[in-house]
Amino acid sequence: MNSNFCAEVAALNSKQLVLALLDEAYEKKTWHGPNLKQSLKGVTARQGAWRPDTGRHNIWEVTLHAAYWKYALRRRIEGGKRGSFALKGSNFFPRPEKGNLNEAAWARDKKLLEREHRTLRAAVAQVLRTSRGAKFISQFYGMAFHDIYHAGQIRLLRRLMER
Repeated sequence: MNSNFCAEVAALNSKQLVLALLDEAYEKKTWHGPNLKQSLKGVTARQGAWRPDTGRHNIWEVTLHAAYWKYALRRRIEGGKRGSFALKGSNFFPRPEKGNLNEAAWARDKKLLEREHRTLRAAVAQVLRTSRGAKFISQFYGMAFHDIYHAGQIRLLRRLMER
C-alpha cells in the first residue's frame, strides 16, 4: 500500500468519525445514555425554567447555550458575520423571558437548537469535503463533547428537581 492511499483512507475515516460523533452527541442512539436531544425529551417549560439555586443556569438556558455555540462554530466555518445569531447576546440567554413561561416559548427555543444543529452539521459535512476541513477537526470533536457534557448537566438538573 502506498502512503498516499493510507492517508486518504485515514482522512476519510476521520471525516466519517466526526459526523458520527456529532450525530451521536446530539441525537443518535448511544451506549452511554441520553445525548443532548434525548436529555431534553419530556422536559416541560416549567421544568426547563427550574433553577437549583439563585444565579445558577436552568435547562432552558443550557439549551440555548448549546444552540449558540453550534451557531458560533458554523459561523467560523462559513466566515459569517458576528452578531447574526437568532437571539440578541451571546453564550447564555436568560430564560424564561418575563411573561413567557409557557410551552410555546420553550418549544420555539428547542426548535432553535434543532435548527442550529442541522445547519452546523450541513456546514461540517460540506467543509470536510475541502482541504479547509482539517483545520476545524478539533473544534468538531469539541462540539460533540460539548453536547454530551450539557446532556449530562441537564440529566443532573432533572434529578435535582425531583428532590
